[in-house]
Amino acid sequence: MNKNMHNLSEDISIQRAGIDEAELLQNISIQTFTETFAAVNTPENMQAYIRDYLNIEKLKSELSNPDSAFYFARLEGNIIGYLKLNFSTAQTELKDQQAIEIERIYVSQSFLGKGIGNLLLEHAIQVAQQSNATYIWLGVWEENKRAIAFYQKNGFVAFDKHIFMLGNDAQTDMMMKRELITT
Repeated sequence: MNKNMHNLSEDISIQRAGIDEAELLQNISIQTFTETFAAVNTPENMQAYIRDYLNIEKLKSELSNPDSAFYFARLEGNIIGYLKLNFSTAQTELKDQQAIEIERIYVSQSFLGKGIGNLLLEHAIQVAQQSNATYIWLGVWEENKRAIAFYQKNGFVAFDKHIFMLGNDAQTDMMMKRELITT
């Protein structure tokens, strides 16, 4: 088979992250957050977010919360992306028992456009359906046009807005949701 024709997604595994993987989670979190937002935010605001939300204690606390779940996308053992889902009261807003929040979905820059985000999103939808959720929702920065287009392409629609604090910068997030087919 021609190496260029190979479907990369066949080699990706998605596995739930455990508390013992907090440092791995921190590494991929800082890497992907920085790759995604450093060019369009101040270094001070980026450092404040990393310090306040991606420190090891906070990540261990989130990993041990029974109403949150992290999943790694791995290729040949290397973590190339991750997903964070929130259920019930762990949701940043809404706290709807019938919904699941995608709080974070990030892919390493070198793997963008290769279907990894789709695999993580499909996994989130599977988990939501298995949990009998009626919809899945998320917040996405209104300036992140690539992510907004990705979610729209995958059936998400805007339904509200909220403020996301990045350091001392109040940024507007679009809140988007996708209704799920229940059986």
